[in-house]
Amino acid sequence: MAALELKQQLKLSQQLIMTPQLQQAIKLLQLSRLELLETIHQELETNPVLEESQEESGEAEEPGAAEAAAEVAAEVAAEPYQEVEILEKVRDDFDWEGYLDEYSTGTPVLVETDPNKEWQSYDQRLTVRTSLQDHLVWQIRLSDMSDEEREVAGLIIGNLNRDGYLDASLDEIAAMGEVSTDMVERVLATVQLLDPVGIAARDLRECLLIQARSLELEDDLVVRIVEHYLHFLENRNYPALIRALKRPAPEVKAAVDVILSLDPRPGSRFAEESTEYISPDIYVMKVDGEFVVLLNEDGMPKLKVSSYYRHALTEDAELPSEAKEYIQGKLRSAAWLIKSIHQRQRTLFKVAHSIVKLQVDFFDKGVAHLRPMVLRDVAEDVGMHESTISRVTASKYMHTPHGIFELKYFFNSSINSVLGEAVASESVKERIRQIIREEDLARPLSDQEIVEKLEAENISIARRTVAKYREMLGVLPSNKRKRTSWGE
Repeated sequence: MAALELKQQLKLSQQLIMTPQLQQAIKLLQLSRLELLETIHQELETNPVLEESQEESGEAEEPGAAEAAAEVAAEVAAEPYQEVEILEKVRDDFDWEGYLDEYSTGTPVLVETDPNKEWQSYDQRLTVRTSLQDHLVWQIRLSDMSDEEREVAGLIIGNLNRDGYLDASLDEIAAMGEVSTDMVERVLATVQLLDPVGIAARDLRECLLIQARSLELEDDLVVRIVEHYLHFLENRNYPALIRALKRPAPEVKAAVDVILSLDPRPGSRFAEESTEYISPDIYVMKVDGEFVVLLNEDGMPKLKVSSYYRHALTEDAELPSEAKEYIQGKLRSAAWLIKSIHQRQRTLFKVAHSIVKLQVDFFDKGVAHLRPMVLRDVAEDVGMHESTISRVTASKYMHTPHGIFELKYFFNSSINSVLGEAVASESVKERIRQIIREEDLARPLSDQEIVEKLEAENISIARRTVAKYREMLGVLPSNKRKRTSWGE
């Protein structure tokens, strides 16, 4: 049996270690514009050495370091700085009553705001949208329900999804409220009559039935169709519906028009989210026949190192060592942040300029002329790694003459044409969209017929690929798109 013994060995190896500064640069590289602004504002709040330049020259200043901050000087070239004084004065004699009187009138009021800060639009800050639950609870409070019934109604309202459908069974609600199922069913019938009509339904059929019965039509044809022949409407098989009902086509058509006017998602209008406007990172404009790339610097703070703290390191010899170390650390952090932001902007400009150069036909003629392109194409053009290009293009948007597109949009796979040339997948999607838009609704094209049309245009594509692209475009199959003539 061999004895166990301890030995020491020397081993030489190379290992790549990411410094905190490199990690910060990579993080900033892949941030979107709004995320970058948020990061800068957070750093301005936490780092006292970092300041926002108030100059309007537009020239980017790079922080230098004094002799006491030699580590910063080794990283960023020193440049002169000007002291900036910010005077804050609070007026004690401000006429708030007059201000409120002016605000209550219909005349516009001018409010001084920071032009470099991005604000939400006025319509988004004016009011708070009422939720579906609040709207229903308000109606329950006005009803003549008992306290116990209101508790059950609250449980029902609390189990509605964003479309207004009930996600819990009656037994589950009865168990939660410790009441009988009959009582839950009775309260549910009352809730379903609240506004919007059709709320708290358990399926589409019940939702449409509640709305149809609330119309109190003299003819029950609408209710009959919803109760027994809803599958004909799903497939738009109107001839079969006419034969099943044994009613004239004009009467059936009128009933179908009423059903189509009903709301299948009564709670969705309360679930609408506020509009999020995209602020592009790059603008591409055509000037004198050539495309020009401009970075969106609107609202981007211009950062600099505070001269006060720089002077504190050089002039105040009695400054404690701990305070000096703290200031030096914040100086390094500020210098690296500014350097990383400048590097991010330069890299973004290079990548955007390369995309414009490689996709010049798209910018000149439109989506149909988008060429296949991968990350490697841009990486080789700008002399960077593919992972860097991937980070730069993440969550970045470009304003073009044809609209606003994400930078990732310009990287797409290729599809071989009949003649052997490569066609961009996005161009094929756009062509499929045009073919479907121009089709005869009485006889919509099947996926195979779309394949044949594309082959006639020298685009070789499989039927399953057409089906996949059609689903990505949000287009229904041919049997769902058919508009049958009521005369058949």
